[in-house]
Amino acid sequence: QVQLVESGGGLVQPGGSLRLSCEVHGTIRMINTAAWYRQVAGNQREWVASRVSGGATNYADSVQGRFAISQDNAKNMVYLEMNSLKPEDTAVYYCNVGYRGRPGGAIRTIWGQGTQVTVSS
Repeated sequence: QVQLVESGGGLVQPGGSLRLSCEVHGTIRMINTAAWYRQVAGNQREWVASRVSGGATNYADSVQGRFAISQDNAKNMVYLEMNSLKPEDTAVYYCNVGYRGRPGGAIRTIWGQGTQVTVSS
């Protein structure tokens, strides 16, 4: 009943920027944690960025200083701002959200459907 819907992917030139969006559809109490992963066909899914409920963020070395994760609790949205994009950033990007369905309940984790980002000249 709760789904994540991603958008914002596309084709950009090296050095360009994209902003990915991840919207929570359905009823939740709050977003507890948020993260972004990416995957190239045939490879393992790799972690890119994460944000905990207190606001602290962490990034993979490969995107440090270029990507930024953020969220808007009023809109139940999670974002990934990507700048100075490189061809090696090309992948399918997946949003991951941890949330509570009820106060004091277990934290559940769900995935978005993925959105393609292609960086090429």
